[in-house]
Amino acid sequence: MPRLLNRLAGFCPAHVEAIHKLDPSLASQGYHLDVSPTQIAIASSTEQGAFYAHQTLVQVRRQFPKALPAIHIEDSPDFVTRGIMLDISRDKVPTLATLLSLIDLFAELKINQLQLYTEHTFAYRNHQEVWENASPITADEIRELDRYCKARFIDLVPNQNSFGHMERWLKHPRYESLAECPEGFTFPWGYRHPGGFSLNPADPRSLRLIEELFDELLPNFSSRFFNVGCDETFDLGLGKSKALCEEKGKHRVYLDFLLKIHELTKKHKRTMQFWGDIILHEPELIKELPRDLIALNWGYESDHPFEKETAAFRDAKVPFYVAPGTSSWCSFTGRLDNAISNLKRAAASGLANGAIGYLNTDWGDIGHLQYLPISYPGVAAGAAYSWCLESNEDLDLARAMDLHIFKDPARVVADVLIKLGNVYQFSQPLANGSRIFWSLVGDAQRKKLYEPLTLKDFDDTEGEVREALSPLDSSRMQREDAQLIEDELRNNAKMVLAGCLRGRLRVQGDAKPSPDLTALLSQTIEEHRRLWLSRNREGGLPDSVGRLEVPMQASRPCE
Repeated sequence: MPRLLNRLAGFCPAHVEAIHKLDPSLASQGYHLDVSPTQIAIASSTEQGAFYAHQTLVQVRRQFPKALPAIHIEDSPDFVTRGIMLDISRDKVPTLATLLSLIDLFAELKINQLQLYTEHTFAYRNHQEVWENASPITADEIRELDRYCKARFIDLVPNQNSFGHMERWLKHPRYESLAECPEGFTFPWGYRHPGGFSLNPADPRSLRLIEELFDELLPNFSSRFFNVGCDETFDLGLGKSKALCEEKGKHRVYLDFLLKIHELTKKHKRTMQFWGDIILHEPELIKELPRDLIALNWGYESDHPFEKETAAFRDAKVPFYVAPGTSSWCSFTGRLDNAISNLKRAAASGLANGAIGYLNTDWGDIGHLQYLPISYPGVAAGAAYSWCLESNEDLDLARAMDLHIFKDPARVVADVLIKLGNVYQFSQPLANGSRIFWSLVGDAQRKKLYEPLTLKDFDDTEGEVREALSPLDSSRMQREDAQLIEDELRNNAKMVLAGCLRGRLRVQGDAKPSPDLTALLSQTIEEHRRLWLSRNREGGLPDSVGRLEVPMQASRPCE
């Protein structure tokens, strides 16, 4: 393995020999690593195992920059598949340079599957009206990313939602007739969606559209897997398929359409992945799933019932991944304690019930207002727990991130991030988001998410944000984007402060935005534009900025 030996040469003084031994008895991704005064020796059964040994050696070198200590490590992963899914559809499409740098980070964290969650952000040839304002990923870029991933033992898995979450398609006149509820519907929690959301499974044209998309998308990927989505079909049976659902049952109609999509993936010789939330509502149907697919058991709260749900897939002998999340979305600075508990719980339940993979998810709901560093703690923790939960359950996350991600010898940045990530606790914690987030961008439909907050909640939150930020000037990050990271953390913190300011206005019954709020948001929005374009394409920026502009308008903030 000449590439490995070339990498090791950088660690070896003239008197130290670098060797690699093939040992077929080791797990395919496992390795042994031995360092002595005269030798660096790696044993593995595959090049992938040797690659991970090298990544460990890189991390040891950071801790001992002058001379490597004598060590012996025997290592292999808990989960054969350890993935990360990035949301590139609401509304952030990262630049190619950003994606390549992230792939390098994921490789060092021993993540070996990457998905880019896609609704409307792939440049399909015949559907320009859907993506023309979204700065989409192109086929050429996918092929370049695929090659880059493969060289780092990461499987770039295609991802295209194919049933629900199709609103970015169905809002256009050309596709509107394919919607289950083209005039809109009400979510189970009471919010009104103004237009189409899910495809009508009773319309043969829905499947033809999906088939066309698959035919164009899939040849750009070398992966043998494909995530077709199919989650959260809230409007199924409320519109055009109502009669069919009353006749056969809503979940039977869902399963029938899912099986048709499964046939399309088989045509491309791919193993289908799909989100398992809907089928879990009718557990008796799980046993009817084919065994050549993978259910993705997702859940994002600290108390999500992974134990019960993974057992349902296990008992039906359906292959499955656990799919927790970073808890970054619907917040400005994350919900870190929730993420840590959620990520650990998913790993423990997955291991107990035979999950064949672990897919950590990082979403961008409601304008993707959190910046990339907010996701780093959840990404790093998920990578650690999915590699070896027992060894990493009590991981000193701050120290590990400062050393390996932020490269901050002052050990400041990770602590700032962790404190900001738990600011949400000072304002009455909320499922799947932060109340302060909704106090700034929430409309009248979401009033119940922010109306319980008091003046004390806002005061406590603001005080915690200011205290968390205070050490940031003393950081000494050794990264090219060090200043950008600091600026991102400060602007996300400003969004929290703006949420507190607007929240006070609501509690006090003020009917107009204050000059102070308008001035703070104007500065925050200007900086948001700059920071967005430092890592991402322009396409989704107007939608994201629009979320921050609403509180400056002369509507009734306390309605």
